[in-house]
Amino acid sequence: MPELPEVEVTRRTIADALRGAAVRVARLGKPLRWPLGCAPQTLAGRVIGEVSRRGKYLWLPLGPRSGHAPEDAGGLLIHLGMSGSLSLNPTSASGACASGPSASGPSAAGPHDHFEMDTSSGTLRLRDPRRFGAVVWSASPDSPPASTLLQRLGPEPFDPALTPQTFHAALHRRRGAIKTVILGGTAMVGAGNIYACEALFRAGIDPRTRSDRISRPRAERLLAALRETLAQAISLGGSTLRDFRDAHGMDGAYQAHAGVYGREGEPCPGCGQKVRRIVQAQRATYFCPRCQKR
Repeated sequence: MPELPEVEVTRRTIADALRGAAVRVARLGKPLRWPLGCAPQTLAGRVIGEVSRRGKYLWLPLGPRSGHAPEDAGGLLIHLGMSGSLSLNPTSASGACASGPSASGPSAAGPHDHFEMDTSSGTLRLRDPRRFGAVVWSASPDSPPASTLLQRLGPEPFDPALTPQTFHAALHRRRGAIKTVILGGTAMVGAGNIYACEALFRAGIDPRTRSDRISRPRAERLLAALRETLAQAISLGGSTLRDFRDAHGMDGAYQAHAGVYGREGEPCPGCGQKVRRIVQAQRATYFCPRCQKR
């Protein structure tokens, strides 16, 4: 599943190209997780603003249509779901999103392309084989339905307001295993399975440790490890385990640098002990039983 690093990489690879671009036409393929919430033709004639990110969501602001009042402005909240990725390609003459490959060439919409928007800077497409992704119109990020989806997200990992003290307090409001609490995204948003495993390894914390038993120094170490892990993942283009590609079609490279994730039975890079795999909340957890303490 694309996590915060993959979504941030996607934002960076589309933001400059789309800023100031005019929407020509938008098209829908098969239904996604939630309805678009507006007629696709009402997106035409709008100008794209600065693409931003909140957690694993992208916000694509769209100005008012020509001749309409400023209140006509809004935007698209985009989620990549479990298998989605965005691409930005030269504008195609292929027509609508297809239910099967078109004969118009490699830039044509494919069977898993369920939303596309032709702009003056190219065609933005959401490819999502499992269709758990979403593209939703909202008047603003602070208005429904966007606000409903965003309101439960925890603080951003690089927000200066997220301090070791506030992070420690958030951990102590929960009693679950620390790995599960991290994945919940309320203490801090954005650390998915691979990054939670790696940050706990860096911090030397056993993933089964109860969240409310993490000391202040360990919470500070964990917050630093989460930030370091996510920053490294972003710099390496995220992780590509199955479907993720950035908007230019490039794979992420972080998975090749993981210390424990996906390395069951291999020697720990720190001590040589075999990496263990357990299941927590139906997710695979990898850790070193010697380096990571309860």
